[in-house]
Formats: sequence, structure tokens, C-alpha cells
Amino acid sequence: MSILYICRHCRSHVGQIDRDTVDEARLGFQFLTPGERRDIISYNPDGNVIVKVTCDYCREALEANPELSLLSNPLQ
Repeated sequence: MSILYICRHCRSHVGQIDRDTVDEARLGFQFLTPGERRDIISYNPDGNVIVKVTCDYCREALEANPELSLLSNPLQ
């Protein structure tokens, strides 16, 4: 099982951590509120943890064009 980091905007694969080498507490997940956990962390049928982040490309695009943040899915 792995922890997969996926961009919340463009769905690109950002990174992956082998779950056997790290646990959720070492990643700081315990500091998230229940709402943040629901928004950021999910689990797929294979038992992998999916963490939604923003990739560098999407971050730069949103910084350059803040009006994109008003759209529900700005960078498809």
C-alpha cells in the first residue's frame, strides 16, 4: 500500500510514498481538522491513501490568474 499525491486540479501524479516506511502521524495528518481530512485525504479500493495537493504548474497558473479559483474545476 502507498500514499499517492495527486493534484486536485489537473489530476496529475505528484508523488508517492511507500506506506511501510512512513505512517500518517509522521506526515502530520493528525493536525488536519475533520473537514480538511475529508477534503484532502481519501482511500481507493486497493487500500492506498490518496492525498489531494496542488502541483507546481497549477499553483503558478492560479497565482497568475486568481480568477480561476472561482471556477469549480479551473484546470482540467
